[in-house]
Amino acid sequence: MAKQKSIFNCTQCGTQHSKWMGQCQGCKEWNTLVEEVEIKSKPDPRAWSGEQAAAKPIRIEDVEHHSVQRFPIQDFEFSRVLGGGVVPGSVTLLGGEPGIGKSTLLLQLALSFSGTVAYISGEESPSQIKLRGERIGKAVSELYLLSETKTDAIFNHLKSVRPHLVIVDSIQTLHVPHVESTPGSVAQIRESAASFIRYAKETGTPVLLIGHINKEGSIAGPKILEHMVDVVLQFEGDPNLLYRILRAHKNRFGSTHEIGLYTMEQGGLYGVENPSELLVTKQHDGLSGNAVAVMVEGVRPMLIELQALCSTAVYGTPQRSTTGFDTRRLNMLLAVLEKRCGFRLGQKDVFLNVTGGLKVDDPGLDLAVVAAILSSNGDDPITGKVCFAGEVGLTGEVRPITRVEQRIKEAEKLGFETIYISGHHQIEKSHYDIAIVGLKKIEELVQAQFL
Repeated sequence: MAKQKSIFNCTQCGTQHSKWMGQCQGCKEWNTLVEEVEIKSKPDPRAWSGEQAAAKPIRIEDVEHHSVQRFPIQDFEFSRVLGGGVVPGSVTLLGGEPGIGKSTLLLQLALSFSGTVAYISGEESPSQIKLRGERIGKAVSELYLLSETKTDAIFNHLKSVRPHLVIVDSIQTLHVPHVESTPGSVAQIRESAASFIRYAKETGTPVLLIGHINKEGSIAGPKILEHMVDVVLQFEGDPNLLYRILRAHKNRFGSTHEIGLYTMEQGGLYGVENPSELLVTKQHDGLSGNAVAVMVEGVRPMLIELQALCSTAVYGTPQRSTTGFDTRRLNMLLAVLEKRCGFRLGQKDVFLNVTGGLKVDDPGLDLAVVAAILSSNGDDPITGKVCFAGEVGLTGEVRPITRVEQRIKEAEKLGFETIYISGHHQIEKSHYDIAIVGLKKIEELVQAQFL
């Protein structure tokens, strides 16, 4: 009989311990060790056994290099994030909140893929998947559905189907028979992912894995899972709001600076080609506290609307509340306005909202945040087609930002007449039809817009 031994694995870094400890000795995180049963004498068979010959060391000069032909996909936003299509033999991990639309996104991709697709689900039956596919309104005869969780049975079916693309929903539901632990444990996730990685590399078939996330917002399971795969994508957004954002946290075959923007509707997810027109309502004429910022998500410029509300604090301690913006950054900007410009905001409640449900961290939004706060504080609306793009420093200076030319062109394309930027930028203003106002101090914004 095989000898069993209990080990304790860290869910963050995968370090093994012989006994339970409050703190992991590898990553120094607390309360991350889980107990699992390890079988010593039982062999460790490979869940996927290819027919390729054993690998041999090759000099780098002798390696034959061929240009990689990516598989095209119809989803332009997904293709943009991946870098232009799906790379053969790649393994992509997609994570996101429950109900955010991960399964819907990959089912749409499978239905529009030009080739044979195997959709493996451990959470839904084939009839449920078909019902969701009919709601999306698309159908392809080369999509094969399989409701299975055992990896050995899955690979037997894949040998007969020979798909061009494999989708697994989700990696936490798979079960490797030779690992004596429950599905979703560290060992099961690690071995299941390793099996699909071997399958992808030996057959050249791209694999898309869906992963659950934990309460901290990271993908559930060992951290080594993100190191094993080629691409890590995060699907973000508030399930109660309209927009979804697809980000690349890791991409071995492209840039991690691209994002994809979707809208969730009854018929599925739809890519947004021009997000600025949707995020800016242009219905706030005559209302104070509104400002339009020109931000950059990755390499994609877009305009968003910021709303601020300043009111006298009813209670002893003023409130500072933000939605989609860093609260600590807001407190810093309020301190700059009080210290450098003389505005008494210490006894006022300040609320800031980024419309559309987006979460942004671009420092180029500072100037628009300041403008929205000053507009609400003095009840002075920002009139005209005006937008802002600049970072505010602790001394009150307006600092230069990246990709300012792209921001100016995006504002000009949407019909804005004036844009406020840092005066330290070396911009040839005659090349643009939009009026460019350079600011070196935050006091100059107060004089130009609110006096």
